[in-house]
Amino acid sequence: MKRTSSWAGAALGVGLLPLVLAACDAPRNDLPAPPTTGRSNAVAAGDAGATQKPAVTAPPTAAVTAPGAPRQLCTTREQRPPPKGAIRTASAPGVPPPEATIPFGAGKWIWINLWAAWCGPCKEEMPRLLAWREKLRQSGVLVDMAFVSVDDDERQLARFLETQPATGVRASYWLPEGTTRTSWLAALGVKESPELPVQALVSPSGQVACVVQGAVEERDYPALAAWAR
Repeated sequence: MKRTSSWAGAALGVGLLPLVLAACDAPRNDLPAPPTTGRSNAVAAGDAGATQKPAVTAPPTAAVTAPGAPRQLCTTREQRPPPKGAIRTASAPGVPPPEATIPFGAGKWIWINLWAAWCGPCKEEMPRLLAWREKLRQSGVLVDMAFVSVDDDERQLARFLETQPATGVRASYWLPEGTTRTSWLAALGVKESPELPVQALVSPSGQVACVVQGAVEERDYPALAAWAR
């Protein structure tokens, strides 16, 4: 009986040997990944055999600031002559363009908004500005809004105006690159390549009273509306 058990154990050991060797050769899924070396280890589908490229880090997302107290804007009233002369205009199909000359000094406030179709903050604040115009009018302030584009590409400007809703900005003044744009920016007191958008309030007497560079927020309405009283 002992001899039979010995032979059985040996046979069992011989039978298990191939299985043990196969297990040793099998790929290990529990091994840690190899350390990275500053280059991407991933290759997109269809790029087999292609040279790996360094990983590209996305730019940081701008922090979103919570609404705060109203800002102090235009603490000093300016007395600057407004831009002069006729400028070009643009409008969506079927929409009449504005008059070529902005009626400065005609007894009402003119709110100038410098913008461009490629400027995200410009497009985001347009509905806010239109709402502010109606709010000022309802409070008894005579005010007109003059949107003035500084786009270089007329086609990009036209596409933007065409895609706007009926209540949006479908007509605009236009300052293509050149001497007219240069003189306009100089008259408003902003640099040749301003930080868009730009707000400029021209008084009923025709004087530039307030200029704000950069986008405006809801909290800015009291400060800006105070200039149009």
